[in-house]
Amino acid sequence: LDYIRSDLAEAFERHSFGLDENRPEAVAKRRKTNHRTARENLDDLCDEGTFVEYGSLTIAAQRRRRSVDDLMRNTAGDGMVTGIGSVNGDLFPDRDTQCVVMSYDYMVLAGTQGLQNHRKKDRMFEIAEKLKLPILLIAEGGGGRPGDTDGAGIAGLDCLAFQLYAEMSGLVPRIGITTGRCFAGNAVLLGCSDIVIATKDSNIGIGGPAMIEGGGLGIFTPDEVGPMSVQVPNGVVDIAVEDEAEAMQMAKKLLSYFQGPLHDWECGDQRKLRFSVPENRLRVYDVREIINTIADKDSVLELRPQFAVGMITAFIRVEGRPMGLIANDPTHLSGAIDSDGADKAARFMQLCDAFDLPIVSLVDCPGIMVGPEIEKTALVRHASRVFVTCTSLTVPLFAFVLRKGYGLGAQAMTGGGFKASAFTVTWPTGEFGGMGLEGAVKLGYRKELEAFEDIEARKGEYEKRVAQMYDRGKAVNFATAFEIDEVIDPKDTRHWIMAGFKSTPKPLPREGKKRPFIDTW
Repeated sequence: LDYIRSDLAEAFERHSFGLDENRPEAVAKRRKTNHRTARENLDDLCDEGTFVEYGSLTIAAQRRRRSVDDLMRNTAGDGMVTGIGSVNGDLFPDRDTQCVVMSYDYMVLAGTQGLQNHRKKDRMFEIAEKLKLPILLIAEGGGGRPGDTDGAGIAGLDCLAFQLYAEMSGLVPRIGITTGRCFAGNAVLLGCSDIVIATKDSNIGIGGPAMIEGGGLGIFTPDEVGPMSVQVPNGVVDIAVEDEAEAMQMAKKLLSYFQGPLHDWECGDQRKLRFSVPENRLRVYDVREIINTIADKDSVLELRPQFAVGMITAFIRVEGRPMGLIANDPTHLSGAIDSDGADKAARFMQLCDAFDLPIVSLVDCPGIMVGPEIEKTALVRHASRVFVTCTSLTVPLFAFVLRKGYGLGAQAMTGGGFKASAFTVTWPTGEFGGMGLEGAVKLGYRKELEAFEDIEARKGEYEKRVAQMYDRGKAVNFATAFEIDEVIDPKDTRHWIMAGFKSTPKPLPREGKKRPFIDTW
């Protein structure tokens, strides 16, 4: 039974051409740039022994210019490794964890997109759509390849890969990962993904140096095009990591939020929340400490932390249940919503809604930002995007006011209004009004204040009226008008989240999408 026939031996030999151990020179080249091979990354992603490969014997469509033997030895898989494997099977032993996993192989023609690897992508995307499998795509490479000779076409603009991948937006989770150079078509696939992970040495650009030079736009090195110093703060990258090893671990953690609840969890002492917001309303605090206390231990994964820093978006777990979270950061613009923050929140809401993740909202918002300068950013349309998105949600939104709950900004953070969410409750530190207290006093009592010629007397009158406004709008008084559902002990925040979660209908199994697509921005 161990005898190897000649036909099987030939198949073994053909498969061996694509293995890392048989490409020592190419592997050594990868090591010089501190990168791993495509197969090493996929082995790290997939549970041991679960990966089955599709199309490993494919070669580049260059038979008119190179021998088949040369192509087999040097263009294995046509520069792409594709297949199906289990990811996070150890976390979810009681459910299916199969995913489509695929990686460009930079050791083959610099990870460029050839005729056959486009067809391989087409095949894998069709399988993912048919079987409803998540996709993990490593998109390192230089875009389209001009050197293929075997096809009948001219420009290849009728390839299906981009259409098929984009069509799956909102159908299955799609995580894009990159390292090194990612240009042109590779960058577009990355950008079409729901979430983008990139290593610190990544360069991401719609066009690489050759295309830039060809367009007469100057001569640049690859390192000058789309470095992480640009693509992280501008929001292109959701999660920036050190290297490929961390990228694979982060991809697995990220995918887990879409795979369901965990049975085992821990949380910190919730009494700490009682002291997390200072009693002095003019003193700031770290909202991330609050998030980490509310969420299960080690369950917080923030997206785009360096972009739109006044708005926090993150995945969390509460009692093992995966959820999304949005929060105002009072250390930036006092938590006011600006154009980038509105885009960040609206897009994250779409992502959570598409995949049935409830949303927790931590509100400390003096309103939507104002002023001539901010209006130059088209704030009117960007801020309105939050309202049209949050009012279209089918998942529950649980809103907690930590301190400031003012005006339209607070309404945007609570689903469109305080009664739009599954519940809107406040901590005792909450304060409320149609606009910020200080501004309300300056506008509403301008004549009274101007009547005081003495500056100190005017200041005293101003502070007295601010105190009166605060007393009127503080949490326990605001709740008497039933404009908010309850004033709660901060330590009961998790209890309220779970009560809301258990009270809302569970999503029904579905064949298609809830939303036509998830906005890429």
